[in-house]
Amino acid sequence: MLVDDHTIVREGIKCILESPDLPWSVTEAESGYRALEWLGERSFAIAVVDLSLPGMPGLELIRRIRTEHPRLPVMVLSMHHEEQYAVRAFKAGATGYLTKDSAATGLLSAAEIVASGGVCLPDGFADKVVQQMCGLAERPRHSTLSDREFDVLYRIVAGQRMTDIASALHLSVATVSNHKARIKEKLELPNMAALIRYSTLHGLDQYSAEPMAAHRGGERAGGLTGSKHDESLRPRGP
Repeated sequence: MLVDDHTIVREGIKCILESPDLPWSVTEAESGYRALEWLGERSFAIAVVDLSLPGMPGLELIRRIRTEHPRLPVMVLSMHHEEQYAVRAFKAGATGYLTKDSAATGLLSAAEIVASGGVCLPDGFADKVVQQMCGLAERPRHSTLSDREFDVLYRIVAGQRMTDIASALHLSVATVSNHKARIKEKLELPNMAALIRYSTLHGLDQYSAEPMAAHRGGERAGGLTGSKHDESLRPRGP
């Protein structure tokens, strides 16, 4: 199952995942709520989830899946390159994380690894994610933010207005403003200019500008760090 709110992105990723070499078809969901509906009706080999979803954020969806469908592997496919996103995804219950500027072959490989019970991260992420999750590395100040505050911070840095953030997250403008105030308090930042500088310094404003291409030829072979428990893939459903 593929969960992403952008139709053109879903169509491109679906073309990649429905490879003749893999015995599965892809069911699409445009939101976390629709994904949970599908999960109540069918069984799946893997859930591929975007983090920036309207209404129910991707991290909340991952936690719901882990609670309600604990045997379903979850892989995040996100535009975010900062490892804190991967740390939060793994803490929520994901076992794979890939950025949307990865090669199509990288996506196929990662999906097979995660669906087979393995763990997969892009090269350069693994050590940092493990160190942060185990408390072996110094935690950045933004690691103290709640998942909701972290989502609001990302949207603010991306240039979204308070009204747009409120609409996307199904919150009131007052609630979003309160989140913004708590973010600045936790990060010890006096104003928006300081917030933007902090976000730039820590790579929170970096993302993949282009969705993954819907073809398999001529891509760069994005590196992956992964472990797979079983070489064969046995999807549990369409």
